[in-house]
Amino acid sequence: MAHPKSRISKQRKRKRRTHYKASEPTLTVCQTTGETHQPHRAYTDAEGNMFYNGNLLVKAPEVVEVADDDDTDDEA
Repeated sequence: MAHPKSRISKQRKRKRRTHYKASEPTLTVCQTTGETHQPHRAYTDAEGNMFYNGNLLVKAPEVVEVADDDDTDDEA
């Protein structure tokens, strides 16, 4: 089993690791919806529909609003 000839100091190790930085993710704009998203990732629009590669994958469920027609005030 291999082992180092001498121990690497904390300072030397940290100097080497400073170059491994996180880069900003690449963003693209969908030509179909106009949404900004990461490439090769599924994304949702404002209505909740899920798209991938400009195609609709999952349609958001319809929200049904119930109107209250009961305008009578029953105060006891």
